Amino acid sequence: MAEERFYFENGLSLHGACAGREVANLQMIGSSFGVSIAARDGGVTISGEPETVRQACGFFRELQYFYTQRGRDLDQRDFELLLKAVRRFSGQDLRELWREKIRVSPRKREVLPRSFRQMEYVRAMRRKEVVFGIGPAGTGKTYLAMAVAVSEFLEGNCSRIILTRPARESGENLGFLPGNLEEKIMPYLRPLYDALYDMMPAEEAADLIQKGVIEVAPLAFMRGRTLGDAFIILDEAQNTSPDQMLMFLTRMGFHSRCVVTGDPSQNDLKCGEGSGLLKAEQVLSGLPEIEFCHFTTADVVRHALLEKIILAFTAKETEKKCSSS
Repeated sequence: MAEERFYFENGLSLHGACAGREVANLQMIGSSFGVSIAARDGGVTISGEPETVRQACGFFRELQYFYTQRGRDLDQRDFELLLKAVRRFSGQDLRELWREKIRVSPRKREVLPRSFRQMEYVRAMRRKEVVFGIGPAGTGKTYLAMAVAVSEFLEGNCSRIILTRPARESGENLGFLPGNLEEKIMPYLRPLYDALYDMMPAEEAADLIQKGVIEVAPLAFMRGRTLGDAFIILDEAQNTSPDQMLMFLTRMGFHSRCVVTGDPSQNDLKCGEGSGLLKAEQVLSGLPEIEFCHFTTADVVRHALLEKIILAFTAKETEKKCSSS
């Protein structure tokens, strides 16, 4: 058995490190690494097998580093995502992730990649003209794209942001929704607004939308336009047809960059209708200016249960396909 003491520094307290939930979160750390943890004199005593004690100490060091970089106490989401990252990427340099932080509005906290695939995705968006983010829900595809778009805009690297997605029904009939056309399509665009408001204050975003500097519109509204000096995001791209995908990609003007996100498993196209997202990957994967970033359930950064839900549904669908073949 081994025992080691860890003391927090630079203004970080045990209360701040555990997001205000010392007892519950220390128990979570203990069960995650298979160690016993006792809080004493502003620090912690970690007991267990030498290797598990080493791993738990590594987690506390990452907590300290994370706090030093962010300059504020951690919230519960920070705590749980960091714990997941340390366990999953043991032996890898997690601080490489933190170095890819995305600076958004000064009144909003910086956005950090939470996995190495997310890190590569962020790097791709910073260096490539067109990037595809493909994978299941909850992997940060749209959220990180929005963060990079806002960061590039605030740094003066583009003059406007264009956000679009197809207004494709998900088991519902658009025609029976109440209201005029704008009111009918608003529910389809709401996720883009939600992500935007995480990157800048609502009043600031609303002012830029009012001025047309930030535009949120259905994909159909892009036809016939040329979008120059812009950061363009197409969300829910699995619901585009091949013709729509071609139309969208050919909207790019000079000094523009484009990010396309989609989850092929959440396809709302009619039976037999081809997906523009899959077609794009088939025909464009060899172009050096374009990068395809693929995510898996290991990159899910929402509630921990989400990864289990996705895996359960995927396993059931695989089982159905095997039994029918």
